[in-house]
Order: sequence, then structure tokens, then C-alpha cells
Amino acid sequence: MNTRFAVAVHILTFLQTQGGEPATSELIASSVNTNPSLIRRLLSQLARAGLTTSQLGTGGGALLATPADRITLLDVYRAVDEARDVIPLHPTPNPRCPVGRNIHAALEGRIEAAERALERELARTTIAELAGDVARRARGARRAGAR
Repeated sequence: MNTRFAVAVHILTFLQTQGGEPATSELIASSVNTNPSLIRRLLSQLARAGLTTSQLGTGGGALLATPADRITLLDVYRAVDEARDVIPLHPTPNPRCPVGRNIHAALEGRIEAAERALERELARTTIAELAGDVARRARGARRAGAR
């Protein structure tokens, strides 16, 4: 697994904190600490999934297309995960070896169960909840810094 999912969640959480104001890919990239071109690629995937939209012109940028309380982490995962294999199997084990010949069958059910558990867990959290958690942590850090 790579970082596309985490960056996409960061993007959506950032957009939620903007209070409906569009955010440029440069502004989002400054929060993520990455290149704006990566942000634009992910925004394109998120837009295809119906999670973001863009406002053109002066003052334009990315916006949430769906309310944050209706976007789950599973929605984000599905929008940006192209491989869909959390734990991919080696594609060419040796069929002449007893382990190689049977390892896929032995692993498939277990991996499918782990993937279902991951999806269930991701479906439990929304971007709105995550943005609320981020805001609480930011307030707590400010209070701790004031001491």
C-alpha cells in the first residue's frame, strides 16, 4: 500500500476545514507538504468518485462535492486505490512444488477476511468526524503550548 489513501484523506479533511471556500492545489499541497501535481491527480480521482468538485476562475479551487458527514474513509479508499489488493498474492508460484501449488488456495480466504475487516473499519469513520478530531487536537496543542 502506498500513501495515496492518506494524502486523499488529508485533502478531503483540509477541504472540510475550509468552510466551503475553494482551495487551490498549491494551498492543499502546502498542508500536505507535497507537490501540487500530486494533489491535482488525486483531486481528479476524488472528483471521478463524486467526492470533490472544482470551481473555475479567480478565487476558484477544489471543494467537497458531497457533505463530509457522508464521505467515509471507505469511499476515499475506493476512489484512490487502483490495485484493490491490500495484500496481493505472488502471481507465479511454482506449480510443481506442493507449497507453490496450494499457497493461493490456503491464503485467499484469510486475505479476503482481512480485507473485509479493513473495509468495515474504514466505513465507520467519516471525513466530518476526522476533521472534528483534527480540530480538537489542534485546540489541545494550542492550549498546551500556551502553558
